[in-house]
Amino acid sequence: MLKKINPIIDPELLYILAKMGHGDEVVLSDIHFPAYSINDKVLQARSCEVSDLAEAISSLIELDQYVPDKAVMMSTIGDDVHPAGMIDEYRASLAEDTEICFIDRFAFYERACKATCVVVTGTTRKYGNLILKKGVTPTN
Repeated sequence: MLKKINPIIDPELLYILAKMGHGDEVVLSDIHFPAYSINDKVLQARSCEVSDLAEAISSLIELDQYVPDKAVMMSTIGDDVHPAGMIDEYRASLAEDTEICFIDRFAFYERACKATCVVVTGTTRKYGNLILKKGVTPTN
């Protein structure tokens, strides 16, 4: 095991995060997400929640500081609402100044198709998906 790397990030995900460049995206999905029909690269992390994985990933990479949509969730449909507390939980798992942007379901799927990979977590809450856009790590 590597020091200071959360063990919920398995070696394959660590390798993918290291290979990702500025602007590349990773999808952290709930268990209901159609990962295998959306993206060719799917990893499993069913023993953790999206928020846990987002926090672990955020400790390793910078999110893109130049765009407003560095963290993206799916908007609800019709009379649906996001599960109580989920948005705040996701915000708390990211860097302090990170706002979450919301996009339509099909726009979310389109971005997920182009993402570097989809990581399926054990999150069972509806609308529990999160896209993270990698940025540039400051060198100073």
